[in-house]
Amino acid sequence: MSHALLRDARLYVALLEFDRDLASQARIAGCARCGGALHAADYPRKPRGGPGQLPSGYDRRLSLCCRDCRRRTTPQSVRFLGRRVFLGAVFVLVSAMRHGLSARRVTELRRQVGVSRRTLERWRRWWLEIFVATSVWKAARGRMVAPVVTSELPASLLERFAGGLQKQLEAVLRLLQPLSIGWIAPSRAG
Repeated sequence: MSHALLRDARLYVALLEFDRDLASQARIAGCARCGGALHAADYPRKPRGGPGQLPSGYDRRLSLCCRDCRRRTTPQSVRFLGRRVFLGAVFVLVSAMRHGLSARRVTELRRQVGVSRRTLERWRRWWLEIFVATSVWKAARGRMVAPVVTSELPASLLERFAGGLQKQLEAVLRLLQPLSIGWIAPSRAG
């Protein structure tokens, strides 16, 4: 897995545009509570793991607020996955490394993206235990033509999408976007 994509500014520009589209769709839909108009109410984030120069506005989580009832609406995101401090792209690509966590690899990841061994192990557990129990995963795995090897998540999931690594990453982030707005409890069935 190449670290070059994590340093490619074009990836982050594309993901920011995806998020802007999601926010625009939420704005058009209006407030879910009262139907009022939604206005920008973005809030700051301190994204970790990306390149030194992220596109302008990347440090803001797109969010909306109802002009009538003042209820906040936070649209889904492909850049930020819930409350995680690391960018979604970093979370997916770093988790997809297949060759285990040797001391050398952990040192290199710490140097390049600032992620610790403990965080890497927590991410691994998330993919193998929490993600596979979500309704998002259960719905997605049923739509896959070839089965995904769950013990090799997210690498095996990336491989199921067409295109180069950036297109595959974008597809996985779109699949994960429902998880970006809060905890989705694991489904009980299946």
